[in-house]
Amino acid sequence: MSIGAIVTIPPYAPFIREVARHQIVSGLRLNTVMPIKGPLEDMLKRLDDETKNAGNKELWIDLKCRQLRVKEYWVPPYTEIKISHNIKVETPVTAYFSDGNEQATVVEVDGDRLIMLEGPKRVVGPGESINIVHPSLSIEGFLTETDKRYIESACKVGIHNYMLSFTEMQEDIEALYKLDAEAKTVAKIESQKGMNYVKQVCGENKGVKPRLMAARGDLYVELSKPHEIIDAVETILKKDKDAIVASRLFNSFSHSLEPTCSDISDVDNLLRMGYKTFMLGDDICMRRESLLSALNLFSAMAERYV
Repeated sequence: MSIGAIVTIPPYAPFIREVARHQIVSGLRLNTVMPIKGPLEDMLKRLDDETKNAGNKELWIDLKCRQLRVKEYWVPPYTEIKISHNIKVETPVTAYFSDGNEQATVVEVDGDRLIMLEGPKRVVGPGESINIVHPSLSIEGFLTETDKRYIESACKVGIHNYMLSFTEMQEDIEALYKLDAEAKTVAKIESQKGMNYVKQVCGENKGVKPRLMAARGDLYVELSKPHEIIDAVETILKKDKDAIVASRLFNSFSHSLEPTCSDISDVDNLLRMGYKTFMLGDDICMRRESLLSALNLFSAMAERYV
């Protein structure tokens, strides 16, 4: 397998065609929290055509599944936040926002309502992810209604590539196959329960085996200690030699067109581990300049490992 990048693409970005044709790009990822106008089938068909016309590359539909996300705008001062799933968890408990850079205390939970003690002291908006890292956390359901609509629409236009956020058990994979028997699946590993699935199930699984992804955005927050991220990404690659690594890649391009030494060293370390497919996240993919800068740098770095 050659080294390549999967790029998160805003569905209405004017630079989709240019990015899809970049030599290092192997596919496009649609983040399903992004707003869409009109029938989903029309948008999916348009993006699928762009990927295929760029050299028969692949379009991936990233389903949110059990990932916890904010449902509405909440403006401080406020005392509650509604989220995408009903949950149960022992309280008080800490909730993390902004890739773990902000935190606030949840004092009570009422289904999909988090009753907050404080903060974060800013507007919290729809689609924003929340991490609650506690062994007592129980999330109701897996595929959301939006996920199911995307699967139905994708099947209608002949698309069967999906990424499943917060995969934690074999039943998660089976839930997708009940709706699309032709599904090609990437299991995004983003939690400690996900790592338990990788260690205990993936290697022995005799049924459908998904491709694994070390989704470092949430996984880094969810692990009990920060340095465990190294063992986690190595473990995932040992279980699946074709595993994808994603998130926290070239983040310096989100605020500058000059990469940092640490960003370059991080990607080089992942290449040395043996990762060959890298997925670039929302933070650098919203702007043409930052995205193309990252792709050009990655292409130059990958030449050492071809």
